[in-house]
Amino acid sequence: MASSDPNKCPRPGPWPPGPESSAMPSSSWAKKTGFRPKFSGETNASDSGKIGITPQQNPTWRKESDPKLDLEAGRANPPRQEKANGEPSDKPVRKRRDSDGGGVPKSTNGQAVGTTTDTAGTTTAVAAPRRASRSEDAVDMLPQTVDDDGFMSKHSHMKYELRDTPGLVPIGLYGFQHYLSMLGSLILIPLVIVPAMGGSYEDKSNVVSTVLFVSGVTTLLHTSFGSRLPLIQGPSFVYLAPALAIIHSPEFLGLNGNNFKHIMKELQGAIIISSAFQTILGYSGLMSVLVRLINPVVVAPTVAAVGLSFYSYGFPQIGTCLEIGAVQILLVIIFSLYLRKISVFGHRVFLIYAVPLGLAITWAVAFLLTTVGAYSYKGCDMNVPVSNIISEHCRKNIPRMKHCRVDASHALRAAPWFRFPYPLQWGTPVFNWKMALVMCVVSIISSVDSVGSYHASSLLVASRPPTPGVLSRGIGLEGLCSLLAGLWGTGTGSATLTENVHSIAITKMGSRRAIELGAGVLVVLSLIGKVGGFIASIPDVIVAGLLCFMWTMLTALGLSNLRYSEAGSSRNIIIVGLSLFLSLSVPAYFQQYGISPNSNLPVPSYFQPYVVASHGPIRTSFGGLNYVLNTLLSLHMVIAFLVAVILDNTVPGSRQERGVYVWSDPETAKREPAVAKDYGLPFRVGKLFRWVKWVGL
Repeated sequence: MASSDPNKCPRPGPWPPGPESSAMPSSSWAKKTGFRPKFSGETNASDSGKIGITPQQNPTWRKESDPKLDLEAGRANPPRQEKANGEPSDKPVRKRRDSDGGGVPKSTNGQAVGTTTDTAGTTTAVAAPRRASRSEDAVDMLPQTVDDDGFMSKHSHMKYELRDTPGLVPIGLYGFQHYLSMLGSLILIPLVIVPAMGGSYEDKSNVVSTVLFVSGVTTLLHTSFGSRLPLIQGPSFVYLAPALAIIHSPEFLGLNGNNFKHIMKELQGAIIISSAFQTILGYSGLMSVLVRLINPVVVAPTVAAVGLSFYSYGFPQIGTCLEIGAVQILLVIIFSLYLRKISVFGHRVFLIYAVPLGLAITWAVAFLLTTVGAYSYKGCDMNVPVSNIISEHCRKNIPRMKHCRVDASHALRAAPWFRFPYPLQWGTPVFNWKMALVMCVVSIISSVDSVGSYHASSLLVASRPPTPGVLSRGIGLEGLCSLLAGLWGTGTGSATLTENVHSIAITKMGSRRAIELGAGVLVVLSLIGKVGGFIASIPDVIVAGLLCFMWTMLTALGLSNLRYSEAGSSRNIIIVGLSLFLSLSVPAYFQQYGISPNSNLPVPSYFQPYVVASHGPIRTSFGGLNYVLNTLLSLHMVIAFLVAVILDNTVPGSRQERGVYVWSDPETAKREPAVAKDYGLPFRVGKLFRWVKWVGL
């Protein structure tokens, strides 16, 4: 401990402190020698607590030649700071930042400086390393730093941040680039569920146009009155598995006639009720309570399980036309990995447009093969039902004709030039309590997914993370967006697209104006029926290839949430491992229960996991309860969420080890102009909600 003798205490230094000339090499010396300060653009995001000055910033830091490795935390213990009399000190040294969340104090000559305070209260100025310059050769990850409040700073390579408005041309260019990189997430779900419902080519085209319209409108609402972050709202993959489970409910298997409209109305009713539940969850403030249980260790396996749950659909569909589907996957891998650092006119074209480029090239190859007659077989007509085909030659080749030919779909020819999507276009929704209950549980999973997206995107583009009130407001508005999706009939609920965070990172576009402009373009395109028809004409095998990549991205983005926690901790490793394994194993038990190897289910093999409601192990005297429990426990994401949230909140662990999400304090946020401008509601709408503390700043 420091001596208590007042005569030995050093006197306080002058204020404000002056810079130390020897702490940082001069610019001329740096240019001559090529010196680069050891300033890492990507720190361990698990440092969610207070952090100290690095050895380069504080020359009084004692160097240790052999730092001890903390096997539990998965990294080396930092050196300890000495007190004035040479004794070790555990007191953290803090850095300050201004109200915009990115500044540091500067000296009179403009050089950035930090401050250190010893045990006697003496304040010493320490020169901070210069900010790394922007470079296209920078690693395309998520470089972040942590400030003294535990908040992550902004992405050091973002071209446009949240409130930037560079001009109409840059906004249009980057907005188009952002939406094009999100193409797969917007269009693929209707291409899967409409055929499963027995819909025609025209139905598929109409649903695609409806999805584009609702996505544009809900994105505008969210960026204006929700979280106000540049996040695209659309048909989330979280809703795909429960939608398929409802589509393959036992009562629908024996339907005759137009199955599509009947099943769509059932889906609409379930989505409308679940959206009302999510709206109440957000605007009532219950989400602010629930978010205390949601941390990176919970979000990571839950979101990852969404992507892993569709493994039975991906490659089995690609195998129906392997020479096209496999080539597409290889192209996307080459573009997104091997060519990701190649820039064209300053843009990493192959990384940003990996999905649309792979789609275009594969589609062109399939068109050429169809034109030259590679999939034309003499005497075979793919429009004839398989049951009426006598020739063994045609029975063998008809499936290849349906999956490989690009002219197998008549969606483009059947689509009108102009069509306005309108609410209740499929008829009056049908409300079924058991299907609605399944969707209500899934809406909680969707909210968990959005929590991770809010936090990750705010670290890239905003001055501070949102407050719990802003988070609740965003979840409440997502419920209203799902209500619109249910009324218009998209087939799934609306939610924040998780892939949006990756698109922000690779496009360097964080301006909400660009997202809003792109949303307006989506609304206009939805009115052109031929656009929906063109998208609906994508061959099924190419859709499956795109889905394989999108589900891979979803799984990886979910696991990337672990970067905010101590990923090397044995506690977290076991929790995440158990959550992922049980999320695959427990649903497999429910899905395989009561099915003999020779049983013939009236659905394709890749849809068999979603018919569990008719043969699950839970068989009480209440049929509705059997349906709900068998369906929910067969969903991978539900099991992952339950296991993770129970273990993470009952197994002891520090806040840093758990990586507890740090949200902005409401009172502090109100005093910071930057935070108020980032998340404040426009048109003075916020004044109407001043009395509702849990949905404001």
